[in-house]
Amino acid sequence: MESFMKEFEHLQIRLKEILLATNNFDEARVIGHGGFGQVYSGKLSHFKGRSMVAIKRLNRKFGQGDREFWLEITVLTRHKHEKLIALLGFCIEFDEMILVYEYASNGSLDRYLKSSVFTWTQRVKTCLDAAIGVSYLHDAKGSKETIIHRDIKSSNILLDAYWNAKVSDLGLSKIVPANWQQIGLVSNPAGTPGYSDPVFLKTYFLTKKSDVYSFGLLLLEILFGKLCFDKRDGKIHSFVPMWQESYEQNTLQEIIFDYLKQQIDKKSLKTYSDIAFRCLRENLEERPTMPEVVKELETALTYQKLYERVKLPKDYTEMLLTAADPMNDRSESELEMLLLKGILVDNEKTWFSRNINGDNCEIISIAACLASTANESQRFVKSPEYSSRFAVGCYEPSRAKFKTHIRTQFLSPHIKYLVNLVFKITKNKEQYIVIEHECEGKKRTSYSFLPGEREDGWLTAELYRFTSHQRTIDLEIMFYTKHCPNLLVEGIEFQPEKNAHMQPMSHKETYWKEKLPADYEDIIKWSKDGVRWETTKDLYYIFRRGVLLDDGEEWFSLDIDGKKCVTVSAREALEEDKWKWTYLAESRFEEVADYCITFPNLIYFASLDPNCYHLK
Repeated sequence: MESFMKEFEHLQIRLKEILLATNNFDEARVIGHGGFGQVYSGKLSHFKGRSMVAIKRLNRKFGQGDREFWLEITVLTRHKHEKLIALLGFCIEFDEMILVYEYASNGSLDRYLKSSVFTWTQRVKTCLDAAIGVSYLHDAKGSKETIIHRDIKSSNILLDAYWNAKVSDLGLSKIVPANWQQIGLVSNPAGTPGYSDPVFLKTYFLTKKSDVYSFGLLLLEILFGKLCFDKRDGKIHSFVPMWQESYEQNTLQEIIFDYLKQQIDKKSLKTYSDIAFRCLRENLEERPTMPEVVKELETALTYQKLYERVKLPKDYTEMLLTAADPMNDRSESELEMLLLKGILVDNEKTWFSRNINGDNCEIISIAACLASTANESQRFVKSPEYSSRFAVGCYEPSRAKFKTHIRTQFLSPHIKYLVNLVFKITKNKEQYIVIEHECEGKKRTSYSFLPGEREDGWLTAELYRFTSHQRTIDLEIMFYTKHCPNLLVEGIEFQPEKNAHMQPMSHKETYWKEKLPADYEDIIKWSKDGVRWETTKDLYYIFRRGVLLDDGEEWFSLDIDGKKCVTVSAREALEEDKWKWTYLAESRFEEVADYCITFPNLIYFASLDPNCYHLK
């Protein structure tokens, strides 16, 4: 034991440090429960530095003890991989036995089985990560040992801050020589009821294929959005026979998790389901190895990514009937590539395209948007120099203002959109132009940095932001052009924001109702651009992303714990005449304090409040 302790001496952490990190094992710090005991979060120093960690405290009444404790230390110290949870330390003092791991801030996979925002692509990627981890345990290169996990399930797959999956809980694992094919008559069956290999339960002969069976169940839980069994009358009732029957009858699409039905590519589903059900074969020889599972999941993920990049919208047939050029003789792959570039639809009034994420983009011709007013002539310019997508050309305002009424037809639901003015300037020596407009009853000012034209040669000025809830939206916008002469307008664009898709909810965000501020209606009144929302859940996500308040001088958001955060603009906080100001399109406030004129070497920082108030 002395030599054993010496081998792991660098991992030892004093109990007093753990008590300090967990506030004496405060129940408020509990982040999980398992067969080992309770898991706490805390910040402490370890051999890699100082960071947030997960602290697992052994409770002997749960049935695990010294063997499991030292086995997990042994396995995770000798076998390190990015897809395995990292062991950072342990404590064995007085009657305490504690393990310290890297902190997986997004919790365990089982919490997201029913999540409507945990997409199919993310689910397959998570399964692939986990498969790589188990494959490493089975066939660690350069090692003379094979590790059989024996307790693979969705609650033992942890997700870090970047949604990378890591295999955890190796206290029940079995270490065998790498060349052993099976272990005969295992006297201490382990694992979780409902996940154990039925062949092992009959024979008590343990092999790597027992892990493969459990992993197949994990794959099915991901596909069907629920655990593979439920407990009724003190008994376990498995869903697997029903799932197996549906697979054999080729009707999986009818019973998979509802929120996935419209997302999955057919090839991705077939590849994924084939390997999942192969894992459950009764004949061990017919079950795949974990490297084979990894290969098939990589294929399923590739199919899905290709599908999402260029997949056609469900209603594309109806849409293509209105296309300017006949599309009947085009193959589906040709149509997919055309939509990536863009086509004219709706009697040449709309330029429709799909981005690489599969989101709909629209540019509506300004001619289809202009609201006619009395005694106003509309002048359109057509020339090679200012060539437009639309046959009518570009609109040249003849007055100081013009009004538009825009109605979309093809937006993707639940996507964050930017509404942009698409235009060119005939003559201008300034670095940027100012476009004043009125939208949703509020006057706004947009800036466009002239050297920053896009690949299509056009300039844009952001007018509005919103989250779509359906294909159509009606907007009325009044433009004031007295500060923007020589303007040629092509149309109004609806462009998905970068990172427009909602990320999966962390376990903390499942309690979003408790995090929404009680005074949210007052916050909305102070917002600069107005906030469009239909449900309070929508509003919560808007606040998590952030909104401008107080005429654009403050940026308000909520952190993951529901705390209010405010970033104050430099213009609001600093003495205006003592600083040089620079326009910056990437800034939330569109300008920054470049340097201090009065004290040029001054770097200015200020903290307004410890409760997440910051100055930028």
